[in-house]
Amino acid sequence: MDERTFFYALGKLVYQIDGVYEGYGKNCDLGSPNLLWILYALNDGEGHSQKQICEDWDIPRSTANTIIKELENRHMIELTKIKGERRELLVSLTPNGKEYADGILSDLYRREKAIYSEIENPEKILFTLQNLAAKMQRIAAKENT
Repeated sequence: MDERTFFYALGKLVYQIDGVYEGYGKNCDLGSPNLLWILYALNDGEGHSQKQICEDWDIPRSTANTIIKELENRHMIELTKIKGERRELLVSLTPNGKEYADGILSDLYRREKAIYSEIENPEKILFTLQNLAAKMQRIAAKENT
């Protein structure tokens, strides 16, 4: 296999997996697939800055801001200052938001658990993909400077 064939196949697989999550979000009537990823990120029980969410999940800042403002207006999240930061706020689910996220994500977590049990050596797959992503980001950063 050459590099073009590899990256072509990899691209197709990434978009197929993303399509499954996007389809799940549509079935839940979320409207925006990015809302699913923001709820997914916040439902880990920790607070995250909007910047961190955007970087981790590759969501445009303006899109994340719109979704976060909507969630804040619906009292699903709370924003608190981060010590030592002037502009960044910590985004956390409220109890209402946690209930909302759990309602949407519980079936997705159940599906992921069933799939995970069938994966051989998931740590190795994740490690390999993390290394690949880091290499691709380094190359992209060099070419953008």
